[in-house]
Amino acid sequence: MPNAAAPQKLLVIFGTRPEAIKLFPVVAALRADPRFAPVVCVSGQHRQMLDQVLHIAGLVPDHDLGLMREGQSLDELTAALLIGLGRVMDHERPARVIVQGDTATAMAGALAAYYRQIPVDHVEAGLRSGDNHHPWPEEVNRKVIAAIASLHFAPTEANRAALLAENVPAPRVHVAGNTVIDALHWVRQRIAAEPGLAAGLDALAARFASKRILAVTCHRRENLDGGLEGIAKALRTLALRQDVAVIVPLHLNPQVRSVMRRALDRLANVALTEPLDYPHFVRLLSLSDLILTDSGGVQEEAPALGKPVLVLRETTERPEGIAAGTARLVGTDSARIVSEAARLLDDPAAHASMARAHNPYGDGQAARRIVELIARELP
Repeated sequence: MPNAAAPQKLLVIFGTRPEAIKLFPVVAALRADPRFAPVVCVSGQHRQMLDQVLHIAGLVPDHDLGLMREGQSLDELTAALLIGLGRVMDHERPARVIVQGDTATAMAGALAAYYRQIPVDHVEAGLRSGDNHHPWPEEVNRKVIAAIASLHFAPTEANRAALLAENVPAPRVHVAGNTVIDALHWVRQRIAAEPGLAAGLDALAARFASKRILAVTCHRRENLDGGLEGIAKALRTLALRQDVAVIVPLHLNPQVRSVMRRALDRLANVALTEPLDYPHFVRLLSLSDLILTDSGGVQEEAPALGKPVLVLRETTERPEGIAAGTARLVGTDSARIVSEAARLLDDPAAHASMARAHNPYGDGQAARRIVELIARELP
């Protein structure tokens, strides 16, 4: 058989839970295609939360670097990533490298590949907030990857336009949709077939059966300097409503946990949980009436479930949800958060308008499109 027909080795790199969620559909599609031989490398940037996704997706990494250290600075992490991922590339010698999103792992993976003149394919390319410090450091991480990438898989037309405005060649940019929608549909089907996968929420669902559930996630670095306290204060006020229950899966960051526990511990209508694995998190979103988050991925997932989203940030690199009416940018001021949440809780028409809004992030076929686009680059 000629070498040109041999499966092409692709190195897929990720390190955090959101990356794993958004890349496992791509890995599955690559594994199902005889033209490719994917190799998976994880950095361990999120250890416990990453492992939860690997388990449900049935992914066993070929390389697991385990690079996180307590108290590690961003420059220490970046240096370790460059060295560790570079060694993997030298060992595997892949034809292409695939990275996702805006993490330190993705940025360092792209840079290490560039140093070796290996083409980089960027999943979820072109997201921009227009502010290098919000989200920080993710906004600049994306720009670094954009300067390196060979193929840019933009979730939306707006993302494509952002890349073209930065002089990325048009033939290199493809609108594929967001792979998080692929992952969401897959997990919902798994839960429907195997309810036990998310049965850990049965007790909370029963406890709050008569309540309007507010699901809350917050962890952004830019919110750790005062913004988190405003969010916690708002949640405390909302939890005093007798028709509301607040469920907060606590991020592992000690600062997040301390602020949330100080404000919300021992409130009857609040449940502070440990981080949820992906099936349980999807079920929580499904159970909720309203979602409050500073997470990028949740801004994409919630509209697919018909759930209004209040974005607990001053800017977002996902403006499509705002434009479509599925999400509203409310910042971290406690009074504004309470006011916006109360409006949606008390005005059925306002809630229904956001719940019925169009989901701009894809149709669940992004991974298939990405694999076909990469196949066009085969020698």
